[in-house]
Amino acid sequence: MDKIKIEKNTVQETLIIPLYGRKMCSEKFPDLYKDNSAKELCERLDYDFSEIEKKSNSFLYEFGALEAAMRQLDIISEIKDYLKKHTKATIVNLGCGLDETGKACDNGLCQIVNVDFPDIIEIRKKIIPNRDREINISCNLKDYSWMKHVDNSKGVIFFAAGVFHYFKIEEVKSLILELAKRYKGGCLIFDSVGELGVKLLMKTTLKNMGISGIDGLFYLNNPLKELNWSNEIKVSSKPYMLGYYNMRSPNIFFSHRLLANICDNFLKMAINRIDFK
Repeated sequence: MDKIKIEKNTVQETLIIPLYGRKMCSEKFPDLYKDNSAKELCERLDYDFSEIEKKSNSFLYEFGALEAAMRQLDIISEIKDYLKKHTKATIVNLGCGLDETGKACDNGLCQIVNVDFPDIIEIRKKIIPNRDREINISCNLKDYSWMKHVDNSKGVIFFAAGVFHYFKIEEVKSLILELAKRYKGGCLIFDSVGELGVKLLMKTTLKNMGISGIDGLFYLNNPLKELNWSNEIKVSSKPYMLGYYNMRSPNIFFSHRLLANICDNFLKMAINRIDFK
């Protein structure tokens, strides 16, 4: 089977870090997190993983993989909570990349919609077969035409993992208010970091993308206060690393939990939920 080539220094390359992080976390912390497909997907890609593999034994890179896994586990928790009351809801993965969170939450009744740039969706189609009740949409998230494909008749939950960091503040606000207008009774789950977190965690990524600073980029120091954009939404927020799981597992050490506390309390890493009234 032919491998799918991923070019360096392209938008496609943003697929690699979270995917490899899930693979690495599955190997290092199997009692906490297991993603059986991540290794298979990595093997399907024609990409030079050597630079990542050199760093993979460092504590900070290991923690980065753990961070990616915790984000996915947190979002899965929120989706499953919504599905308890809306069993036939539509799950919409915004900026899906090669993420399979929707499938991890599949209750056999829900619909799954994956949205991303056309070149990303083309790669996804080649290596991740859709299940029944699942569709892919090739579209820029900022072009709201994708919304016409999303069914809200039985409920809808949107999620964006590691996506809004690359948006301007005004773009996130516009998107959220548009979702609130169209999808009453639905909700949106997404992660955020504070201003310091953006500066520290996004520095290398932003540089690789040709972005020289963070002026105008989306960050939240106080989600409950700063997301209060409309009377049509209800905002809740939890710490990212330790807000859902206590991270007490074999191979999770004091140093991991200490850094997790720093991420939650000083870098303001959070999982936010916006319910549309």
